Parts: sequence; C-alpha cells; structure tokens
Amino acid sequence: MKLTIRQIAEIAGVSVTTVSQILNHKGGRFSTETRQRVLDIVEKYQYKPDFFASNLVTRHSKTIGMIVPDVTDSFFSKIVEGAEHYTNPLGYMLVLCNSHHELEKELQLLQQLADRSVDGVLLATPNVLPDEYGVDSEFFHSMPLGLIDRGINQRENGRLIIKEYEGAYQAVSYLLKKGHSHIGLIKEDTSYYQLEERYNGYRHALKDAGVVFKHENVATASLTVEGGYYAAQQLLKQKNITAIFCSNDAMAMGCYRAIYEQNYKIPEDISVIGFDGLSFSKFMNPPLTTVKQPVFDIGFTAAKFIIDAIEFPERRIPNKIFETKLIFRESVQELIKKSK
Repeated sequence: MKLTIRQIAEIAGVSVTTVSQILNHKGGRFSTETRQRVLDIVEKYQYKPDFFASNLVTRHSKTIGMIVPDVTDSFFSKIVEGAEHYTNPLGYMLVLCNSHHELEKELQLLQQLADRSVDGVLLATPNVLPDEYGVDSEFFHSMPLGLIDRGINQRENGRLIIKEYEGAYQAVSYLLKKGHSHIGLIKEDTSYYQLEERYNGYRHALKDAGVVFKHENVATASLTVEGGYYAAQQLLKQKNITAIFCSNDAMAMGCYRAIYEQNYKIPEDISVIGFDGLSFSKFMNPPLTTVKQPVFDIGFTAAKFIIDAIEFPERRIPNKIFETKLIFRESVQELIKKSK
C-alpha cells in the first residue's frame, strides 16, 4: 500500500504541512512525540516521496544537473564522488552529463536540464561562457549554476580556487634541490584544465634557481595516459633530461611507459613527478611522487555551494581556496655528481 502525504497526515492526526516539514527536516518547532509519530508511520508503510508531485507544490525536484567534460577521467570521477557524498544524504540526486569538452554541448545540456526542472546545475567547464549564459545573465540568475572552472569565468562569489602555482613551484623546486637542472615539463595542449598556473610554477622555480628555461624541454599533449606517453617520447629525445614534471597523474603513467620502453629506469635514470594525487598514483611502479590536490573536497564543496544557493537564495555564496601538498614517494632520486 503506497500512502500519500495526506494519508500520513490523517493517520498521524496532523496537518499535511506538518508532515511535509518533518519529512524535509524543517520540523524543529514540532514536539518530539509528533515528529516520531509521523516518522513511525513513514517507516511502517515504507513511504517514498513522489518528487514529480511535490515539484508542482514546492517548485523543487530535488535533482541537480552535473556537467563534466569527460566522465571517464579519474579527476572528474573523484569530483562527482565528492559532490554525491554531499547531495545524497540531503535527498538530492545528481543527473550526470558528459560535454566532451565542447562549449556547444555544454550550452545544449544546460538548456535541457533547465527544461527538466532541475533545481540547479554544477558545470565543470574548460570554456568561457557566452554572455547569455555568463554570471551576469538572466539564465544564471534564473537557476542556481555552480561553476567548477578554475576561475576562468570571472565572478565575485562561489569561486573554487586551487593553489596550483604553489604546488607546481614546490614540485620543481624539490627536483632542483635533488640536483636536477635539466627538467622536462609535460603540459596540456587544449583541454579542460588550461593549467597555466602549473606552467608558470615550473618556469618561475627554474628562474629562481638560476636555471635557464628551454622551450625544447616542454612537450604538450592531451591530459591522458596516451598524451603523457607521446609527450615523454618527445622529451626523451633531449638526451640530457634527468627529471620530468607531468601536469597530471594520468600523463605521468604514460610517461612511465615511454621511459621504460627506452630502457631507462625510474628513478635511477629519470625522476618523475605528477600532479593531482589520485589514488592510482601510489600503485604505480615505483609509487609516484605527486602534488596532491583535494579533488574529492572540491566536488563536495561545489555541491554544498549549489545546494546553499538553492535553499538559501538570499545568502552570498563564499569563495574557497584549496591547498596543494607534495606527496613524497619513490619516483625521485637525488643526482650524485660524478667525480672527475
């Protein structure tokens, strides 16, 4: 037997409003006895809310759209996991969409999600949104839109900023302290991340150590295992390279294979550092030294921001800065200067 809220109210001897507020965790003004009576009936009859019906009354569907550039990317998988960890206990469901890094697809998905009456959207985007969808647009203000975009769409509130420059600077400085001066960089070409901060951290660390930056020590590719493999092949043509800093852990994995195929050893011949600190990095052989960023926390915080925007529209959503941390493992070795 499937009960309605009205039937629960009749059995409990309370109003429909009382039942609705208790079920939506807004029943603080009701007595413990009343709350328990309603909850006991809900449990006995295994009541499940009809979100389509409640949407007509409350204007809330308890669904949040989430658009990511690549659902197969480990980075975004962790972002989604963090977001779900916050939304699910609150009764919200994520509707996950894949944009394939394309702005046109993102805008199409935004409109489709709005047409399906989601309460808000989390958008992880590599793109600058056009004016009609930007932070000052009517669309942006008609439906809460949380951006995970590394700050490329400028706004005053709700920015999630990761200290990527500091993380990259620390990683390259660590290699320099270990005696490496011929340090290669594998960076992205065109994709979501647009990681200029990591590139700048690499360049400035070299400059501060008095090491000349060389364009031939930088290879670009997609932020994938394959991209790291092909970029590392290019770098290894520079026979003096003793260390490689990779823009993410997936690229580092591909870099490992390219190094091994050239019959080099890690770290005896070439040291490698990654970025992101994803879980698989500690299972690489040898375990990867990497700059860890709190990917799960980024997704968790983005979800908190969007639900706050939905439930408390009058509040000003804050900004949040995330720290990075260099995780020392076994893929870096100190250079021993050979005596003459």
